[in-house]
Amino acid sequence: MRDIGPALAARLEAGATTLCRCWTLRRADGAVLGFTDHDRDIPLNGTLHAARTGLEAAEASAELGFAVSGGDVSGALTSLGLTEADIAGGLYDGASVETWLVDWSEPSARLLLDVARIGEVRRAGTAFVAELRGLMDELDVERGRTYRATCDAELGDGRCRADLTAHRAAGTVAEVISPVLVRAALSVGLAETGLAGGRLVWTTGANAGRAADIRGAGEGGIELWEVPPRPVAPGDGFSLTRGCDKSLATCAGTFANAVNFRGFPHMPGNDFVVRPAPSAGTTLDGSSLFRG
Repeated sequence: MRDIGPALAARLEAGATTLCRCWTLRRADGAVLGFTDHDRDIPLNGTLHAARTGLEAAEASAELGFAVSGGDVSGALTSLGLTEADIAGGLYDGASVETWLVDWSEPSARLLLDVARIGEVRRAGTAFVAELRGLMDELDVERGRTYRATCDAELGDGRCRADLTAHRAAGTVAEVISPVLVRAALSVGLAETGLAGGRLVWTTGANAGRAADIRGAGEGGIELWEVPPRPVAPGDGFSLTRGCDKSLATCAGTFANAVNFRGFPHMPGNDFVVRPAPSAGTTLDGSSLFRG
């Protein structure tokens, strides 16, 4: 149940209202942006909510219980704060958005309608539509460990603890073959078959500081999964780390790190009951099939 202040309640009961919507967006890097569908800028909670953005609310839904509510907002990419490069670069991923109902003639008369996070952002030319996901969406986020045959740690993190010294290399772009394919010279030779699933971090150039996932390598080029937010040019520097397919064989054979493997390789899969019986010599007495 919402507690509506007397000033706003009086305006809601009046025959003619002076109401608009304001959105306060807070990015993970601390930047705060304000937008409104009114035709004039509105100061709210210390942030000026810009009117010249063409931002407007689309369909919105509210759900009972633990169902995820949400909606969309759409607008134009402008120089007031939203740029296509920043959206493509992930600066708005997971940003929080407060939706306010405000009396534009007296901004102190306001009501917080919803708090959400930005989900999928769809772009078409100079316009965008941002999906808003309610707070209940946090309950769908995977927490804790998962039981699966493959490892659930990230390569080189505190749980994996693999020594990646011999699995990293620096490089410089020699030729841009396509937006996602570059030819480069590496400081250390790494097998092309081991780069799939790896991570590339740009160290110089227009994309400096941004990371990208490696799709694969071959024919003298490194292929990325997604187009970098800003154009890549010859001479751009990067560092990369080879990939890991999360299997026990790769953990032991490539990284010599089986002692820290965080999966359950002997867990039966969905096809366990239809697999052929083990070859002759295996004792089928209920004991482990993986011990001598």
